[in-house]
Amino acid sequence: MGEAKILVVDDDPQIRDVLSVTLDRAGFEAVTARDGREGLEKAQTVRPDLAVLDIGLPEMDGLALCRAIRADSDLPILFLTAKDDEVDRILGLEMGGDDYVTKPFSPRELVARVRAILKRTSGTATAGKVLRRGRLSVEADAHDVRVDGVPVSLTSTEISILSKLMARPTQVFSRPALVDAIWGPGMIVSDRTLDSHLRNLRAKLSEVELDDAIETLHGVGLRMGPCGGQ
Repeated sequence: MGEAKILVVDDDPQIRDVLSVTLDRAGFEAVTARDGREGLEKAQTVRPDLAVLDIGLPEMDGLALCRAIRADSDLPILFLTAKDDEVDRILGLEMGGDDYVTKPFSPRELVARVRAILKRTSGTATAGKVLRRGRLSVEADAHDVRVDGVPVSLTSTEISILSKLMARPTQVFSRPALVDAIWGPGMIVSDRTLDSHLRNLRAKLSEVELDDAIETLHGVGLRMGPCGGQ
């Protein structure tokens, strides 16, 4: 997909420098911003492929910046959060973030998270296909989700969850298996993170009166529901 542009928004110059070098060495083009307002301007003008946002930003914090970006873009977002601050992490995901890394972070882990998100947004086993079930249709590579032909705005992670479930609609995915399918084998993802994405996904589908899209089989896992079909 060429050299992906990664926007890094952090008020700490040392972190900006470390991430710029790390991302450049990993084959990405890093673009930096010092605060939320500059980050929003660059998100709109540079058109990056992914944004790495610190939550504790001056001028406009990371959550407000995420909301502003999400108002007119489905840009994938990776949050940087304070160590052990689970409230910020979960709130960030509920605001539309795709993943998070806690400070102090491993540059290698951050690059792995970036690659995983870009893989979900740029190429999947269902790329080029339109998956249909009941009233729901998903074309993952076009980032297009529709209910009765009406577009529904979802994050890349939410679309990835739907795509994995819809590709095998009768299969029950255990939670570890679903995490591996979405984030990749060996990636550490908490239950709270998966729950946050599932809660957001179900809420968005419920807004268009599709409450039966994802079924939970307690103690077993998750699978696609009828999606308003028979």
